[in-house]
Amino acid sequence: MNAGWRIPPPSLPFKREERLRGEREDKVGELERRGLLRSERLRRAMLAVRREDFIPFCYRDYAYEEVPLPLPGQRATISCPHSYPLFYEPLGIGEGLRFLEVGVGSGYGTALAREVVGPEGLVVAVEIDATTLAFARENLERAGYMDVLLVHGDGGLGDPEQAPYDRICVTAACPGVPPPLIEQLALRGRLIVPIIEGRRQRLTLVENTARGVLRKSLADVLYVSLRGRYSGGTDPH
Repeated sequence: MNAGWRIPPPSLPFKREERLRGEREDKVGELERRGLLRSERLRRAMLAVRREDFIPFCYRDYAYEEVPLPLPGQRATISCPHSYPLFYEPLGIGEGLRFLEVGVGSGYGTALAREVVGPEGLVVAVEIDATTLAFARENLERAGYMDVLLVHGDGGLGDPEQAPYDRICVTAACPGVPPPLIEQLALRGRLIVPIIEGRRQRLTLVENTARGVLRKSLADVLYVSLRGRYSGGTDPH
């Protein structure tokens, strides 16, 4: 959920399904050439999930452009297409894993995760904004993703009922990793989160190893702040 980008104006969609499918295939190819998209399961997921079905109708034609788009709810957006492999590839999301998503947005990332973990895996997504959650739920159900667990609550608290998780993805910036998420991370599990460091954010990979919790900074990013108990304060501009 990016902040600080220029959002295109809403308009009446005119692109047909065939054109959007072509744009989806082109975007996947572009992300592969850029080295962002590497795993075959995620590649297949990004081809299978129709991103345009997870975007408000008036922004549908922008589905495969590298811009964040507004969603129903407070300060809610769907991130740029490249953001999903940017997070999911270092996280190492794979078949059969238990996956926790903090910040549901439109449900697009949730659908990608459901495709990647497969029928033997589990996807739990927590969203603090009831309006945003309702939009995501409608999108997911319409697309046929009936077997994801959507939770209305403070994402920084995770969902202990389904813990431990093999992978945790936090799509909002915070000053540090919320302790409940570390507690819910399985041994050898991985967590990815934008960490606020002064005036910038660093996408950070966290691994729960037998030697302790290891952290690695990956890239500068720009995301809205996490809401709730572990809020990062004001949003970046």
